[in-house]
Amino acid sequence: MLSSENTHQSINSTETKLNRFLVCGLGSLGQHCVVVLKEYGATVSAIDLVQPKNWDVSNLENLLDDLFIGDCRQANILEQAHIRQCRTVLLVTSDERVNIEAAFAARLLNPQARLVVRSEKQNLNQLLSENLGNFIAFEPNQLTASAFTFAALGNENLGYFNLAGRKLRVAKHQVQPNDLWCNKWQVHQLNTSFRRILSHASNSSELPNQFYEWEPETVLRSGDAIVYIEIADLFPLTQRAATKTKSETRRFWQKIFLGMSWNHLKQKLTQLWQSGDGDRFVRVAMICGITVIFLSFWGTILYRWHYPGINIAEAFYATAVLLLGGYGDVFGGVEFEQQMPGWLRLFSLGLTLAGTAFVGVLYALLTDKLLSSRFQFFFTSSRISIPQQDHVVVIGLNRVGRQVAKLLLELKQPLVGITSTVVEPNFSLQLPVIVDNFTNALASANLTDAKSVVVITDDEMENLEIGLMAHSQAPNSGLVIRTYNRQFSDKVAQLFAYAQVLCTSALSAEVFAAAAFGENILGLFHLNNQTIQVVEYMVEDGDTLNGLMLYDIAYGYGAVPILYQKTSQSPAKLMPAYETRLAVGDRMIVLATSNSLQRIERGELSPRNWYVQVEKALTSDAIFDGANEISIISGCSIGTARDLMRNLPGQLPQPLYKQQAQRLVFKLNKLRAIAHLLPVDSCTENISHPSVN
Repeated sequence: MLSSENTHQSINSTETKLNRFLVCGLGSLGQHCVVVLKEYGATVSAIDLVQPKNWDVSNLENLLDDLFIGDCRQANILEQAHIRQCRTVLLVTSDERVNIEAAFAARLLNPQARLVVRSEKQNLNQLLSENLGNFIAFEPNQLTASAFTFAALGNENLGYFNLAGRKLRVAKHQVQPNDLWCNKWQVHQLNTSFRRILSHASNSSELPNQFYEWEPETVLRSGDAIVYIEIADLFPLTQRAATKTKSETRRFWQKIFLGMSWNHLKQKLTQLWQSGDGDRFVRVAMICGITVIFLSFWGTILYRWHYPGINIAEAFYATAVLLLGGYGDVFGGVEFEQQMPGWLRLFSLGLTLAGTAFVGVLYALLTDKLLSSRFQFFFTSSRISIPQQDHVVVIGLNRVGRQVAKLLLELKQPLVGITSTVVEPNFSLQLPVIVDNFTNALASANLTDAKSVVVITDDEMENLEIGLMAHSQAPNSGLVIRTYNRQFSDKVAQLFAYAQVLCTSALSAEVFAAAAFGENILGLFHLNNQTIQVVEYMVEDGDTLNGLMLYDIAYGYGAVPILYQKTSQSPAKLMPAYETRLAVGDRMIVLATSNSLQRIERGELSPRNWYVQVEKALTSDAIFDGANEISIISGCSIGTARDLMRNLPGQLPQPLYKQQAQRLVFKLNKLRAIAHLLPVDSCTENISHPSVN
């Protein structure tokens, strides 16, 4: 049995272990990880090989609880950093081998610690996760590629990701006068089984920084902005999509009928004849084709005229056989009932000779074109035509740039790549690439009609220079600039408000820090100058989620539940009802800011500041059905709800979140039970608050 002193020391040791984190490597990523971990309220120590001379993050030395100089692969250095008392070790040096070796050393000294490693070797990472346990690895370039991709898509499309076999889309939409629900619908009415509203702002205001900061009963007006997440392959948000489809179909058929007119056909043929690229091929093919058609026509007429007993089709087929070299098939050993004149027989021989020449040329040209297209498909992308408008210009085809280009191609987005160096031989992406110095290349990329420009080279000063050049040439195109230093990013973002400035280290650090607390990060995107993470939770006994309703997750923590699964065998529900209560073993996926994740980690729920006052029930059914709704939405016991409805007027004894209370009032009024909201401050009575469990 432990003495009281030893027991006290054990408790303190457990608390320290739960809240102590070790960061190995104080490069840009490591420094930003320290900042985010301190925002969570954690105790953070760090190890670096040498004393850093220049800090990317100001005041970092004061944020660190301990700093140790040495090799993080050495057991004695890890022991000095209290490795045995650490909850998580983040290994984020720039050397992948050092990170892996340090992970082995840390696991030997602390078998329970969570290891978060910077590494791009996906197969090795998976094997280490299976063998070491409590191990997760990320590669910053892969993490940030999706954020740059979604930023490049513009305001309408903020993010795409797959959950439960369905594609979900995060989008921003500005209400138009012709939208179905403009001036008619309230904001909360857009929430459905396949859509969730994340933010709303009136025409004269900016989008809020947090989710749910909107009034459900606000009527949508022209110019309002809404941000929402929806199942992408289901219904469109407005009728404009259907209208657009109909108009596109109408334009398609108009083009078909227009193409049938002779004047239009003549114009197209003239353009084709005068085309610049491959003009010799086009002209030879046109000459051969027209000659063959001319000979076919006259051959058919002559045979039909000289032999009235055969029809047009037979005359045409005989001519076609001759043009394809079938003179022997027609005349070889055949005696005609009617003597064929010499001139016609000579004409037939001429058809065979001409057909052999011209049709042979067509075959040769076609074969050459097919072979050249095949080689072009496999070996080069530089000859693919550059899009004319509504495309993305990716400047810098390094590892991040290639990953961004790959994601854009998967989303069927037209784009063009620009690089100042020769494209690597293993470059397999099928997109047009301009290889030139950036100044000259910008002039060739149809920049003025581009949707956006993503500047993503490895030099942040060069990125800024190119970005400013691109904006001067195309001020209406979106601009995304990659940086590495948070202070530099903040200054650039303030001075050049038209640009989206994304700091690679800051974006990655938020994911590494969240993973350090055991969260599974499925993706991220950028919204309103904030990083939004797609986070998966498995509810465990004793954590801050167990027993809460999704109302608490949404309005208490400020996260957006988008998937709920009771057990691994039960089906996953997208856009789940907020009346759902979490239990041990449940799986949940949310959209969350770093602030929301910190509050979940600490269990800091926002206060419930609203009561529901029920005045009277207009029908007997309203009493019964109203009690059921009160129990479902508020989470109180059915007995408490029935007591309230039998003794009206009355007040629900437990406070609710505002939007939760508004939903309950809406449901009660719909059931013909008169109810309204009361703020907590207005209630002077001493009301007990029973447990919601």
